[in-house]
Amino acid sequence: MSKPEASQKRIQAIRGMNDLLPDQSALWQYFEGTVQALMQRYGYAEIRTPIVEQTALFARSIGEVTDIVEKEMYTFDDRNGDSLTLRPEGTASCVRAAMEHGLLHNQTQRLWYQGPMFRHERPQKGRYRQFHQVGVETFGLDGPDIDAELILLSARLWRELGLMEHVTLELNSLGSSDARAAYRDRLVAYFEEHHELLDEDSRRRLSSNPLRILDSKNPAMAEMLAGAPRLIDHLDAESREHFEALTAMLDAAGIDYVINPRLVRGLDYYSRTVFEWTTAALGSQGTVCAGGRYDGLVEQLGGKPTPAVGFAMGIERLILLLETLELVPDAARGELDLYLLPMEDAAIGAALQLGERLRGELPGLRAQLHCGGGSFKSRIKKADRSGAHLALLLGEDELARGTATLKFLREEREQLSLSQDALAATLRDLLPIA
Repeated sequence: MSKPEASQKRIQAIRGMNDLLPDQSALWQYFEGTVQALMQRYGYAEIRTPIVEQTALFARSIGEVTDIVEKEMYTFDDRNGDSLTLRPEGTASCVRAAMEHGLLHNQTQRLWYQGPMFRHERPQKGRYRQFHQVGVETFGLDGPDIDAELILLSARLWRELGLMEHVTLELNSLGSSDARAAYRDRLVAYFEEHHELLDEDSRRRLSSNPLRILDSKNPAMAEMLAGAPRLIDHLDAESREHFEALTAMLDAAGIDYVINPRLVRGLDYYSRTVFEWTTAALGSQGTVCAGGRYDGLVEQLGGKPTPAVGFAMGIERLILLLETLELVPDAARGELDLYLLPMEDAAIGAALQLGERLRGELPGLRAQLHCGGGSFKSRIKKADRSGAHLALLLGEDELARGTATLKFLREEREQLSLSQDALAATLRDLLPIA
């Protein structure tokens, strides 16, 4: 094979689709591990779906006239001529899988997932073309109690991450489809009276998706939007009762919230409860978790009427929030506990065996073996650069006596010489081993 020309252009990652490097992965593992443990504690089961689905799944569920379907989906024809799409969100895939495998037949389900999603939009900090979400979806439960549980579950995650005082819960109800249709007529009439104040995007939405106009961030429209009819004032009786029961449960649980009558969510399938957790710490990228009830989606995709409610949160945005607020715990930094350092090549085999023994006795120990030889001075430098708290030195003297030497790399302390049989107990005392 001929060598590539020196002038050949290097291939780089696609814009908005980022590599996750080793110095970042420990924080992601910490976040994902926290989520996984929390889901297990609440009795939620994990589901994993493909990243590619038939385009019709998203067009039918999200809505033909939403920004996602109109502008942002990665859609292509495969070799069979079928239109396929990289999933832009997780709910539709979860519903499709639950229907396809009979999970909704006379059953209730509490499911969760995590993985990459794809939207072709302008990349910016905390918002990328390939992004990752954690999602929760529940099926077969129509009361406000499950809505409350999802909000309490997310609140517990914020507490465990140290974020609770930095986020705000916003609530609204979209009511039934009939109530929303009647409200839509009132809203369109109001916007037509103020047509000259609508921006181009809002005028386009006036006939297709007028509720999304309420979500506009255009400051020139703020006063006009503030005077628009409020959906929460036009709810049907059953939706109002549902919403009042939900807020009573949140009050009893001590969860603070703000009722935001302009909160409508960006997808067509929502009804009744909608909510967002927002933060002021990330500028315009303020939503860190969002969800609500979508009782009509299963039927819309060809199944039997099934009540459903869920939420999704963006992992990149939450990682950014933890870093911005300096809430990354030591356990999420991926630091080594121990650097196994054979002082000469004759000690390599013993260091290998001792490392295996310690990993067996201390399952939480993070230990790395020095490889590649070098002078003793260069080996010590590598031990220090590893970031480990301790170096375990093995040389001729240690091998002859069955001992090991512990050198403190981050503290001014005398090194310790001790029996290899006593190493595990000593390391357990010296290190924050899980």
